[in-house]
Amino acid sequence: MSSKATPAEGAASGEGAVFDKAATLAWLRRISGDLATATTTRLEQSLPWYAGMPPARRSAVGLVAQAGITSFIQWYDDPTSTPWIAADIFAAAPRELLRSVSLQQTLQLIRITVEIVEERVASKSEDLREAILLYSREVAFTAADVYARAAESRGLWDARLEALVVDSILTGEADEELPSRIAALGWHGHGEACVLVGTAPVMFDVDQVRRTSRKLGVDVLVGVQGSRLVMVIGRAQAADAEEAEPDALPFIEIARLLEPSFGEGYLVLGPTVPALVDASQSARAALAGFAVARGWRHAPRPVEADDLLPERALAGDPVAKHTLVERIYRPLAAHSTDLVTTLWSYLDNGRSLEATARELFVHPNTVRYRLKRVSDVIGWDATGPREALILQTALILGSIGSADAARRRAPVRRSRDGAH
Repeated sequence: MSSKATPAEGAASGEGAVFDKAATLAWLRRISGDLATATTTRLEQSLPWYAGMPPARRSAVGLVAQAGITSFIQWYDDPTSTPWIAADIFAAAPRELLRSVSLQQTLQLIRITVEIVEERVASKSEDLREAILLYSREVAFTAADVYARAAESRGLWDARLEALVVDSILTGEADEELPSRIAALGWHGHGEACVLVGTAPVMFDVDQVRRTSRKLGVDVLVGVQGSRLVMVIGRAQAADAEEAEPDALPFIEIARLLEPSFGEGYLVLGPTVPALVDASQSARAALAGFAVARGWRHAPRPVEADDLLPERALAGDPVAKHTLVERIYRPLAAHSTDLVTTLWSYLDNGRSLEATARELFVHPNTVRYRLKRVSDVIGWDATGPREALILQTALILGSIGSADAARRRAPVRRSRDGAH
């Protein structure tokens, strides 16, 4: 007797398989509502985040679970429909659900739904159990793809928003929407801020900059403008904190640690401002310093914008001129005219104590004392070559300004016939 099945037996076997699958599909469709109800009950019992959601959000999550069960039945009927049926599960969810439910929570939802289906359905047949496992894998990959595309879209939007914020800071065109835009970027800083300007590298790793800034306890906004790289740095200080931590790194030290992220060339740090909304002041100084940094042959990297005040003033920067006069000339003139006279003479005589003493008819020790008083009053030491240049520029600008002010105050004399 032959062991091979006859054509009639084979046809009968095929008909039985078709009949069994059709019966299974009909059974699955009948119990789909019970499966969805059981899944919702298990979600409420197992997931605290689900139970704490608003009713509308819970309903949306329930729709996703129901869509998953329905989609599985359709896929079981036609496995070739996997690409579009699996994607349809998440199409039923409102857009805001992606923002309120994380990928981890979505995977928890999928796992519980699969558990319910396995408990109620997998015992029907081994073929059905294997189908559940295959389909759950497809759904998990689809969920990851949905969240990846959402994250990519959000990343592109954040990059555009960050570029807009940095541009607003650089141009000083801040409006009422700037604080809300900054908050949308996840800015945690409420303390001091400053701007760092340098050359953009060929391969810029913004993720490395953000990792470094987190370790340093600062927030960073990054903007690449052609060949120029701009970083707005702010201390990640709590909103209710009154002042920065006493052990907080100075911004110049932070700039040195961020320096490897910049390309070759000059790196200029703007002055510190009280808050991010005032960062345009720091940006103006940093940009002005970056434009003239080549005027200082041995400028350090990074260099503070205030150390480039002479170059900035020569280039016509009104902020630099005002800073030099207000921080050097006026304090010295208000303190003592002897200090101004001694500083002028000392700089004009090539920083020679003896020549200055002879010109002023005083002892060299008196010159030393007055120079020390100059340093105490304004914080700059005239005995150093670089600081001497800063001080001499300030004296020149202050004298010009004083002469202009004197001419404006001088009364206009008229002759008897009314002529000037």
